[in-house]
Amino acid sequence: MRRRTLHVAALLALAAALTGTTATASAATPPPPPAAESTARLKGSAHLDYPVANEEIRVSVDARATFTKDNPWYPTKTEGTFRLSHTIPQPDGSSRTYWAEMEVDCLTTGGPNATVTGRIVAASNNPGDPFPAMLKDHVRLGMSFYVPGKGAPGPARVGLSGAADMTLSKCMAPAPFDKVVSGGFTLKS
Repeated sequence: MRRRTLHVAALLALAAALTGTTATASAATPPPPPAAESTARLKGSAHLDYPVANEEIRVSVDARATFTKDNPWYPTKTEGTFRLSHTIPQPDGSSRTYWAEMEVDCLTTGGPNATVTGRIVAASNNPGDPFPAMLKDHVRLGMSFYVPGKGAPGPARVGLSGAADMTLSKCMAPAPFDKVVSGGFTLKS
């Protein structure tokens, strides 16, 4: 019996020694350093729900941003474009499309949400079109996006700041409120 007790005690001591050695070795190994840079991307196009019958609002976006480990909240580099178009039926049965294209100056993301801002760099030029004057004045627009993942609640949504003067800061837009009727977006953050 004494021999068996010594044998069990020796096994327990060996197990404790091995466990302690393993724990010490694991604790001594530092975690890998965070990546120096990370990127985000928002891409897609959609037809939005709009309360005025027969009018159609469409949005498209292809935006990319780079973030550093020292500044993971505000991009160090952004690029891409986003576009807004509004098609309105005319009394003669035709339709007229007003559109503006913005060059992205900020893309921020968080979970299923993204915000994009930019200045108008190209625009339609139709009678009664507000976009040419906005192009001339370098107006900034902002859009927000809710891009639900699989199984997430609700449809995708987009929010638009509307025409804004120089006071709209980079990376700012209202909450996403217009439902996506068709199309959609992909978001990598």
